[in-house]
Amino acid sequence: MDPIQYDINKWLEENKKFFVPPICNKLMYKDGQLKAFFVGGPNSRKDFHMEEGEEDVLLDKIFINEIPHSPQRIADTIGLVIERERAPNETDLLRYYIDGTDEILYEKWFRCENLEELGPLIKEYFNSEAYKTGKPIAGSLLEDKPIKQDFKRNLGGGPFFFGKKIMCLEKRGKFFPDNDFPKLFLWQIEGKSRITVDEKPYDFLKNQTMLIQSGSRYSILNDAGSRTLSVVMNPV
Repeated sequence: MDPIQYDINKWLEENKKFFVPPICNKLMYKDGQLKAFFVGGPNSRKDFHMEEGEEDVLLDKIFINEIPHSPQRIADTIGLVIERERAPNETDLLRYYIDGTDEILYEKWFRCENLEELGPLIKEYFNSEAYKTGKPIAGSLLEDKPIKQDFKRNLGGGPFFFGKKIMCLEKRGKFFPDNDFPKLFLWQIEGKSRITVDEKPYDFLKNQTMLIQSGSRYSILNDAGSRTLSVVMNPV
């Protein structure tokens, strides 16, 4: 199967109508095991999200599985987020806190089949008694939560290798993957490269992305001074 390639600036311009409150995001790659989407600003959402699988906020260089996080951004900024498809037994969380505190106001645990389903769940919160009163509804918050929150991890400057994913900045040279790599996301950060996928060559220019399908054989040949970001999230 051929890789899927985009020019980021052109794609953002074509999809700018989606970067408005309250959700302010748009999926670039949504089918299959690896999901990639952009979030924009200004965005002052108060909802927090938590999931069991890895989630990478690449332009912020943090990795936030099992940690509540809110997709807030200042004006004229864009963030790229990559997630993997959920396993059948994994649960996601939508959470709101009482303003100015860390006390939980509202929670919605759900099985995330599609990242675009978050919008209706947020609307459900705005129609809830918890939102109208500013107080949690008695008995609505689970004591034994499906996800155990990670209180220990320090998010100050994340690494480029974590858990079940591989992230690396490729320099000059030719690179080949292992045979069992799943889907691969590439982003040309600087310079240009020549990507060969199943013996077919592709020019890969600055600020382009490419999603290489699982089972494909590829190589990267970077020019001097080039940087290519690659992301793999192995299935659970």
